[in-house]
Amino acid sequence: MKAVVMIKQVPDTNEVRLDPRTGTLIREGVPSIINPEDKSALEEALKLKEALGAEVIVISMGPPQAEDALREALAMGADEAILLTDRAFAGSDTWATATTLGYALKKIGDFDLVLAGRQAIDGDTAQVGPQVAEYLKIPQVTYVADLTVRGDSLCAKRVLEDGYEEIEAKLPALVTIVKEANAPRYPHAGAIITAYREQKVTLWGAKDIGADPETVGLKGSPTQVKRSFTPPPKEPGQILKGSPADAARDLVAILRQKNIV
Repeated sequence: MKAVVMIKQVPDTNEVRLDPRTGTLIREGVPSIINPEDKSALEEALKLKEALGAEVIVISMGPPQAEDALREALAMGADEAILLTDRAFAGSDTWATATTLGYALKKIGDFDLVLAGRQAIDGDTAQVGPQVAEYLKIPQVTYVADLTVRGDSLCAKRVLEDGYEEIEAKLPALVTIVKEANAPRYPHAGAIITAYREQKVTLWGAKDIGADPETVGLKGSPTQVKRSFTPPPKEPGQILKGSPADAARDLVAILRQKNIV
């Protein structure tokens, strides 16, 4: 069995800031991490490796520094790591990103399962996983909290707003994993040393995956972001004192002043 896990290196959102002039993220000096739900997806793949002997490949698209995220994945137990890095991929929206990953997955070939986190914390779109499945024309199950593989099928417990849904799908298929699915393991020191000193991260550019330049990067992105900005801080709240009748009277006066009533 071959399982491919799509991971993304993201900035630690507790420290993300926007450049007020350009509206872009300030990444300098901001630590980067593996997207948390992608790490949960990797944990599910590693559980399949332990249970079924699955080969686990991790793949990411990003700048050269994203190699650190892939080496962390190798230290956790992945067998192979691939980084899609090329200036041709710059400016990709979710569709162009999914298309690029789709090219790479077709190059890998012969996979049984593709796993990804539900969504990335820097974009929160939850679009890339499903779009990859559409590109590959394979079944998809999203928001998965529990996963079992039996023969040529998977059984997934899918999170809904008011409960769960159990779905069975034929392999090959794609699943997106929620953080509640598991607690990702921590790599031990020996595995970290091996990942950085002995294991290799394969680098693929646009030509390596046979990408049509018109379908990746800015040229392949139907979505264009006009402007990003930090919302202005809200006005401080106001506490109305006095009796309930006095507070109600004052509240109505304030609402009328703001033309709300």
